[in-house]
Amino acid sequence: MDIEKNIKLHNKIAKKYEATHTEIYNDIEQTRLVNDLEKSLSFLNKSSVNALDLGCGAGNLTNHLLNMGCHVIAADVSTGFLDLVKDKFSGRNISTFQLNGQDLNGIEDNSIDFIATYSVLHHIPDYIMTINEMIRVCAPGGIIYIDHEQNNEYWEPKSEYKEFQRNVSKINIKKFFELTNYIGKFKRIFNPRYANEGDIHVWEDDHIEWDKIDSMMLAADFQKVLQNDFLLYNSNYKDEVFNKYKDICSDMRVTAYQKNMDKRKPRIRLN
Repeated sequence: MDIEKNIKLHNKIAKKYEATHTEIYNDIEQTRLVNDLEKSLSFLNKSSVNALDLGCGAGNLTNHLLNMGCHVIAADVSTGFLDLVKDKFSGRNISTFQLNGQDLNGIEDNSIDFIATYSVLHHIPDYIMTINEMIRVCAPGGIIYIDHEQNNEYWEPKSEYKEFQRNVSKINIKKFFELTNYIGKFKRIFNPRYANEGDIHVWEDDHIEWDKIDSMMLAADFQKVLQNDFLLYNSNYKDEVFNKYKDICSDMRVTAYQKNMDKRKPRIRLN
């Protein structure tokens, strides 16, 4: 199964994950992430927040949530990643939970104040089931936060985004001599979901159905409280090109939804 391949791969790369993901671990993306997390957490209006980092990986979200005063349940299918975050955040307000890649069995209904994912859904074979499970375990008044997934503009790019893609990357001579680059291209002939890193992106083309997620949340009595479409920065980008296009096109989305505390009181949805 694809999920088993991903578990094996992520156990192997856990300790070098941060070094290989320059699109995540750079100051611009981390600042953007912190701002959106803080905005979303502000809707809770609670002094003590129980947060679930769903697909915690190397602890990117976990780190920020801990710094914001949350108790964090760091959850992942990979024991390699769970061992890493245990060591990295030893002595802090954290517990770990091993996922089965299918549901959130073992987490009680209506028990989590803040449920967050970052660059995770496209690794899950049935991400719609995962969304339903997030809805199930979210506490009344709680937040579901979904970040770093490609938006509709990425799949239907306008001319400005196509120009951005053509001009933004620095020339990387080393890449031409990296064997993994060519192995990845060869394997994608037989499986287009194969990534250079070695994992399988189980949702073909990472095409998350945002309209479907919005409909699911509305049906479950959630209100959308945040949506931010943004242009993802990579340290391999030319800064002058990125700065030219960052306010006129986008390729990623973050959304946050809040569960209604009292169904008797209608809530106003954001546009």
